[in-house]
Amino acid sequence: MRETKKRRPNSSALATLQHILLLAPPLSTPSQCTPKPTPHFLLSRVQMASGMRECAACGRILPRSSYTANQYAKGAGLSRCASCVHGHHSDAPSAAPSDSGRYNISYSSTVTYDALENPFAQGAFRWVAKGTYTDGPRYGEACVVKWFKTGAVFEADYFALDIKAVNKALELANLFNELRVVDKSVKVNVAAVWKFTDNVAADWAGRMVLCEPFIQNYQKFNSNTGWNDDSRVWGEVMQALSHFSYHVTGGQFVLCDLQGGIYQREVVLSDPVILSRRRDYGVTDLGPDGISSFFSHHTCNRFCRPNWAKPWNPVARYDPVPGTTMIRNTVPTAYSRPRFR
Repeated sequence: MRETKKRRPNSSALATLQHILLLAPPLSTPSQCTPKPTPHFLLSRVQMASGMRECAACGRILPRSSYTANQYAKGAGLSRCASCVHGHHSDAPSAAPSDSGRYNISYSSTVTYDALENPFAQGAFRWVAKGTYTDGPRYGEACVVKWFKTGAVFEADYFALDIKAVNKALELANLFNELRVVDKSVKVNVAAVWKFTDNVAADWAGRMVLCEPFIQNYQKFNSNTGWNDDSRVWGEVMQALSHFSYHVTGGQFVLCDLQGGIYQREVVLSDPVILSRRRDYGVTDLGPDGISSFFSHHTCNRFCRPNWAKPWNPVARYDPVPGTTMIRNTVPTAYSRPRFR
């Protein structure tokens, strides 16, 4: 998701975000780091978000999208996730933090109303504002919150495909790092669903957002249509990562739309897109046509390995553009009354 600057109307004060996923007991803010009194609100942790449920087999807390309709209908304590029923563990949220993940490791943060009303960046369908962690190991560090341009969200399920794509990206980044293609690591920002507390202004109270660590020097390396910037070494590495993701999954997936920041020992990615044969990853998943189009514009570089598989005779179905391309399932509509010529 391409982040570009965008301004909106103004106001001020502090709002507090709250983590809604089941976590370990909250970490205390060190006494020597206690912040000066500010007009924000302390929070009590919610144990489980609406729509989240513990799998009766594996014990993981998962969104509704991780269950079949039949299993979810059995109710809490009886439902088994699709991973346990069908054995497709690769698409389920990780049971433990991945080595390639960069996590919030915090339980709360603050964001000013001015930041919310004047997002510093935007993507294809979300606004982005900057905040600050208020506890945990990231106390005092910057975070970002992301919310839909289309309106307020109060259910965690709306973010299920985002979380699903991040988990697949983590899996693929781990495998890529294990190959030691380069002497640096590829990390993936792991966004989590947080919500505003109820004791803030009515227009933000209870709203769900994605929260993740802030990335410095944000840039884009490739898109989901095959565009890429290989003018720098990391651009070539990202193209190799996309190629590798196709190879290691037997042609079923391509990790792309890679963007983030370059650090001393690693590159940190955010908002990855997964292209899949079955279009399982939402509106940015362009399916088989997207995979074919991506490789029609791909030229292997020094980081790609000659034994890595590629599609045979790929065809450009999409123009290679830097932005994130989305596809929607639409049906034709009819006019409500006759038109006269």
